[in-house]
Amino acid sequence: MPETPLEDLLAAFAASPQNSALGALVLKACLNAADPDALLRALELGGETLLAEPAQRDAAWRLLLQHRRDAEVARLAPANSAAALLARSRLSLEDGRRDEARALYQQAIALNPALEDAALANELAGKVISLAHARRQQDAAPGNRLQTSVANDDTDAEDVVRLLQPAQERIAFADVGGLDEVKQQIRRRIITPFLKPSLFERFKRRSGGGILLYGPPGCGKTLLARATAGECGARFYNVAITDVLDMYIGESERKLHAIFEQARRTAPSVVFFDEVEAIGGKRQHSREAGSAKLVSQFLTELDGFGQNNQGVLILGATNVPWAVDSAFRRPGRFDRVLFVPPPDEPARRAILDLLLRERPLDGAIDAAELARLSSGHSGADLRHLVESAIDEAIDDSIAQGREVPLSMAHLRTALKDSRATTLEWLTTARNHARYANQGGQYDEVLEFLKRHGGG
Repeated sequence: MPETPLEDLLAAFAASPQNSALGALVLKACLNAADPDALLRALELGGETLLAEPAQRDAAWRLLLQHRRDAEVARLAPANSAAALLARSRLSLEDGRRDEARALYQQAIALNPALEDAALANELAGKVISLAHARRQQDAAPGNRLQTSVANDDTDAEDVVRLLQPAQERIAFADVGGLDEVKQQIRRRIITPFLKPSLFERFKRRSGGGILLYGPPGCGKTLLARATAGECGARFYNVAITDVLDMYIGESERKLHAIFEQARRTAPSVVFFDEVEAIGGKRQHSREAGSAKLVSQFLTELDGFGQNNQGVLILGATNVPWAVDSAFRRPGRFDRVLFVPPPDEPARRAILDLLLRERPLDGAIDAAELARLSSGHSGADLRHLVESAIDEAIDDSIAQGREVPLSMAHLRTALKDSRATTLEWLTTARNHARYANQGGQYDEVLEFLKRHGGG
């Protein structure tokens, strides 16, 4: 049986606009035919009640948005439709009401982020002027013309500083999932001396010192360092390798000394050296005299005769503790060496809860199941797992034209493609712990492997 022509359906609906079943049929026919003019007539006949279903409402306004940008669309646009608000935003911009257009655009994106339009956003911000808008301005009276530009360069001195040294949000131990034993050791040995200096002064116990964090990559060493600074309320210096190393003789040592001097002037402070083996590697393995001199300078800054590091905490992190010069382990330098293990199941559950926080979820996420199935995953692996699932949700949102929340199906799909990256490190560490464990320095690794069947 042939389908009823769209014009006949519209004529029937005009005669009986209260017929909801007929209205649904008309709406479906308009969407299938992708006919914006017919859809606009149907909306004029049936009103907003024709678009009771959110999916149909978004599809209808998306069709109108793509093909119609006139006053009729703006007049019929409901306040709770993201696509309609976006259509009104375009109309307001074309009429020269930029502030109104920007407000409507922000409302639309808040309702449905899948409709975000970078080109429109740049035009609303004044960074790009469309050709049609420029032509309208050309035809306008000289006194009513707006200044046309292709860019908005508003970078000032603060932006330059922010780009060179991005400000990081202060975090605390509550923002780090798992690692309760390591946190407890840091809190007892490091944070308390910073928070209760009078008590430690009474016992002649100095605050500061050095801690070396080691473990598989991606398990939270850098995050722990930032959280330690946040718990102490101290200034945090994140020292990159490029901040120290220099091609000219003596410059690396001078830069390292300047970093320590700055930290001493602003105490209490935390100085964090990531990949510390790059500037503190074993001197007997160094082929260049300059590298050995840099290690000696580092040792001197930690506890040299003329140095006062009271209130300065030195944190180092490394994935290869066996490559760090043994002189750093002497008391007064990196005298506390802490193993940061891969997260166990409760820790993985806590990390997943933190990673899923404040994201659009469908309400049925089983973090316990994900934690159980992700044995051996580091914190970085879990973040990659969640972000891969989010990519799937974003793809679905773009395909459907509406926000699709993150679901357990997305996470299970991402988990199938996820791999634990800590196993290779644990295999290497097991060999060092078994055959090069001078002074019991890797006892924590052996204990971890024994608990988890890898000893």
